[in-house]
Amino acid sequence: MQPDRPAPFVVLVAGGTASGKTTLVNRVAGRAADSLVLSHDRYYLDVVDPKRHNYDEPAALDTAQLVHDLERLRAGQPVALPRYDFATHSRLAEGELVQPAALIFVEGILVMADRRLRQLADLRVFVHAPADVRLARRLERDIVARGREPEGVLRQYLSTVRPGHRRHVEPSRFHADVVVDGEAPIDVMTAGLAAMIHARGGPL
Repeated sequence: MQPDRPAPFVVLVAGGTASGKTTLVNRVAGRAADSLVLSHDRYYLDVVDPKRHNYDEPAALDTAQLVHDLERLRAGQPVALPRYDFATHSRLAEGELVQPAALIFVEGILVMADRRLRQLADLRVFVHAPADVRLARRLERDIVARGREPEGVLRQYLSTVRPGHRRHVEPSRFHADVVVDGEAPIDVMTAGLAAMIHARGGPL
């Protein structure tokens, strides 16, 4: 790390599927002069049978690599982030080189469930939204944006998403420093999280 550069301020943002965490993170990151967003989704492992695969279990993700990459970024070192292709359900051969930033967001449904990631964070945030709201948002997103059939979205939600949320995501809420209302207007959520980061000494 450069001697005149302080360590990055790391914000962990978790929450259930379609709770609003990604939108919130991108809005707040856009306010910062020097920020980086690390999505846990980048770290999915290769999948042989997508129809039977459970994407909502910690074992589906290479979290150890995310921890390693975050440690390097905190030490002021560049990192080649993995790039995951959801069309082929596999990791691309070449990563994406990124430089350390003053403000780093790490977001995903399971980031708060991992003790190693929690220990690397300066602020831990959980975005909460009721199950019916999250399901409605996920249906709209997957049908409109991803071209999926409603039956398939519901089948996946009932078979893996909902059980995974109950088993891993919701319990991780109790590790959060603050719980954000995922039904609040996005401008209110953005201002609130930006204020929290500033109050903790973050670069906002």
